[in-house]
Amino acid sequence: MPDLLRNARRWLSQLKPMRVPDAPARAFKDLWPGEAARGQWLVGGELEVAGTRHNLLPATPDLASLGWAPADGPLLWRAAAHGFSWLRDLRALGTDEARVRARDLAHDWLEHGAGQDLAQAPEVAGARISAWLGHWDFLAATADDGFKRALMARLVQDGRAILAALPAEAEHRGALVSLKAAIAAAVALDEGGWLNRALRLLPAELERQFNPDGGHVERSPGQHLRACQDLIEIRNLLHGAGANAPPALALVLERACQALRFYRHQDGSLALFNGTREDSAALVDLVLHHGQARGRAPMLLQDTGFHRMQGSRTLVIVDCGAPPPGRAPDPGTLLPRGADRYAHAGTASFELSVGRDRLIVNCGAAPASDGSWKDALRSTAAHSTVTLADTSSAELREEGLGRRPERVEVDRQEQDHAHWLEVAHDGYRRPFQAIHRRKLYLAEGGDDLRGEDSIELPGGETESLSWIVSFHLHPGVTASLVEDDQAVLMRLPSGHGWKLRARDATVALEESVYFGAEMRRSQQVVLTAEPDVECVRWGISRVVAQGEG
Repeated sequence: MPDLLRNARRWLSQLKPMRVPDAPARAFKDLWPGEAARGQWLVGGELEVAGTRHNLLPATPDLASLGWAPADGPLLWRAAAHGFSWLRDLRALGTDEARVRARDLAHDWLEHGAGQDLAQAPEVAGARISAWLGHWDFLAATADDGFKRALMARLVQDGRAILAALPAEAEHRGALVSLKAAIAAAVALDEGGWLNRALRLLPAELERQFNPDGGHVERSPGQHLRACQDLIEIRNLLHGAGANAPPALALVLERACQALRFYRHQDGSLALFNGTREDSAALVDLVLHHGQARGRAPMLLQDTGFHRMQGSRTLVIVDCGAPPPGRAPDPGTLLPRGADRYAHAGTASFELSVGRDRLIVNCGAAPASDGSWKDALRSTAAHSTVTLADTSSAELREEGLGRRPERVEVDRQEQDHAHWLEVAHDGYRRPFQAIHRRKLYLAEGGDDLRGEDSIELPGGETESLSWIVSFHLHPGVTASLVEDDQAVLMRLPSGHGWKLRARDATVALEESVYFGAEMRRSQQVVLTAEPDVECVRWGISRVVAQGEG
């Protein structure tokens, strides 16, 4: 019924005639840097989205356009194509050829892509409104009048449709993108009624999008970064229009920026949980600058479900929360609507860095790729945690997760600057009646991380189930088996050595992959629990070189 009412409002919104201005009433400036390399790929006919490239080409007398239709690429890749955020990369390239390609693609989209169902999804249309307005001077200011009128007419159409669809049905960041676009369209078209309605909806949307600890509901550091960007853009839009922002906006932005600090490793980029890739440290710095963030990173996000443990130069970030709720996809566009759209089966996984070097990682993400790679990277086996009977702790679905951990218990203690953390989850309860329990201890100086992983079954019977503990290594780490294959020596790019030992498990060094930015070969340490063993104990300690204190 809610979907039917929204569709009816969208349809009715198009019946009332509305004036189409010649240009936006106010100029906007896109705050975020593009990548000239990706702009060059676009000039060459390829759009890169989260590490996945497909053809995006305007029609020619000999060839049809590519990139807008369902057969042209994966769903999320096409959503990005229709969303036009790639204008940022063409602008970063800054050549006349880049400007011509931007206009050619926009004209082609109006001719061949605008009628696609995916193009009309609120979050996609919202991204497009923000992109067109943020790059109006690059895309259209010096273009011919017919082209500008066509863009403005579509902007009016999309703005009305988005406003009619508010509050958005999506439970993820896409709803914030839609509301931001409604505000941008209201300001650009000088529609005070639109702006008043959007402002009435903003406080409730902020509460829905962000937990009290500042963490975003999707539990994805990457989506959290983008949500912070959305908040900053909304604040700037309202300030530029002379409108009063609700008090909740400043408070939520402050908390969200502190949470963003939480997700950073010491190299400045983000931990790889739930669809996150390595955004540049410079971008994170820029977001924190515009967000006017102050203070240090918190040690836990209790509501969102992540913990940090730090001793000297050693940092451990642990996923200690249940996945967010799911929801059926939009039947018209097939876009996910649940906050679990990027969720991985990585509960109780952790990442470890020493100074600016990453040591233990998760494998990253390829959310815009075809199903095989996307699902492989979402599986439990692609995370530094326990995999039971070659089964993920959550069921992977196209729109999010099916079966999933429902109860995650956490206990944390600190004494004399040492950290104890225990996390247990029931992600294996349905298939095996099993509980995974992980205990971590980080010594005060950060030179010793100890862990204990156990599988708890009714009656303590584990002989019929095999299980492993995986530690994926960053590609910059070199590793080798030592001590008669009972331990692994790991060498960081800085030259410092660390050693991993285990009890009640066989130790192996196997191949892995790393999708932090682009696919790179890497290695993983795999501990295979011995038969009938309920608990595997392991330790990662710094190797003190001769002559060191």
